[in-house]
Amino acid sequence: MTLHDIAARRLDGAERDLSEFRGKVLLVVNVASRCGFTPQYTGLEALYRKYRDRGFAVLGFPCNQFGSQEPGDAAEIGSFCSTTYDVTFPMFAKVDVNGAATHPLYQHLKAARPGVLGTEAIKWNFTKFLVDGQGNVVKRYAPNDKPEDFSSDIEALL
Repeated sequence: MTLHDIAARRLDGAERDLSEFRGKVLLVVNVASRCGFTPQYTGLEALYRKYRDRGFAVLGFPCNQFGSQEPGDAAEIGSFCSTTYDVTFPMFAKVDVNGAATHPLYQHLKAARPGVLGTEAIKWNFTKFLVDGQGNVVKRYAPNDKPEDFSSDIEALL
């Protein structure tokens, strides 16, 4: 199984197969509007704009499981992202990344690339997963890892 075998709901409510990203290098991120790491939207958007024409995309998945830092509905999240950070990369509906209701995408990502000491749980918002064009999870980054530091990893896969 790869990421391309999974579907997810977009922020606009449309269910989409992630196979639409087949052939693209992806950075999948659980995001939040009221997190200390929220300013990383700037770096994520910069990466997206720098590499999107070469087959790269950032996929944002809002999550409210850490300190209730993403309390808004889809419209509020979309408005915040576009007006505050000029986000143009694909945004998806709010998901759970841990627990009984974990979205299948995050079940897959965590199993493919466990965190420190082999733990699968997502520790906080802005955990990032780098995925190659075949849908294989290549690397996991911690919330405090800055998007601007990923260029060499992305370029190696493009």
